[in-house]
Amino acid sequence: MTEIIDTPPRQARLATLALALAAVCFGLVPLFARELQAAGLASPVIAFYRYAFTALALAPLFPLAREKRREAAMAFGAGLIAGVGWIGYLEALKVAPVAAAGVVYMSYPVFAVLLAWGLAGQRPTKRAAASGVLVLAAAAAVAPASSGGAALGLLLALPAPFGFALAIVVISALVRRLSTLERMAAALSGSALGLMPLALSGGLGAMAPADPQVWALIFGAALATAFLPQWIYTKAAPMVGPARTAAAGAMELPVMIAVGALAFGEAAGPREALAAALVGAAILLAPAVRAVGATRP
Repeated sequence: MTEIIDTPPRQARLATLALALAAVCFGLVPLFARELQAAGLASPVIAFYRYAFTALALAPLFPLAREKRREAAMAFGAGLIAGVGWIGYLEALKVAPVAAAGVVYMSYPVFAVLLAWGLAGQRPTKRAAASGVLVLAAAAAVAPASSGGAALGLLLALPAPFGFALAIVVISALVRRLSTLERMAAALSGSALGLMPLALSGGLGAMAPADPQVWALIFGAALATAFLPQWIYTKAAPMVGPARTAAAGAMELPVMIAVGALAFGEAAGPREALAAALVGAAILLAPAVRAVGATRP
């Protein structure tokens, strides 16, 4: 069962705006990722460093109290799945345009609506379903004709949107006993520890670049595309529920398009403008819902 969330309208609007800002930060990922890939870092290493610094800083806040262990384990597991799945997105950026990789990633609002239904009992409303359709339409508007390695890379990127959608649902609807920082500590610990064996598979040398500029990029990516937007998500998502959280997060697609055009010379024309407009409409349309009986943070 679901109901309209009782967050005051002004607070819900501010939360939605904050989530859109977080999505802008997430949309900068290709800018950092391609630079780090060009510097020779493997995708698991990039993904590990993106989460590890914040996870380490928040480690003292990991929820260990008996009454919080179950929800901490849920957040940890969701973070692990999201972190490992994110490798597929990084691999897609190697072989496909930023917009094409973004198209695949932008399927996560649909996953979020379905997972919220299955895991949190939030039956999709007509507005939520229509919002998901608009996001898919926006993705389709900029979908290129891909073949060969690019098509395979995009297909293998699907675990990334699924993992992110799962994290959205868990954080916004299933771990109400945890504070914002406790949710971050648990989820990011799962991401970092899940990625550690994959990052170490290339040897310690592959994880220790000699160039200080590469380290600056690593820290920049960790701050701008992980810590800041993750904090916003864990704080604001419970105020509006999974459907609107995912729709607001779709603002990431126009940012990806802009990054591809400005940083990498990729196409940005009428199709891309249409995609941005559809994403904006999806954000406005998505309802704020929560499971019946859930308490506000």
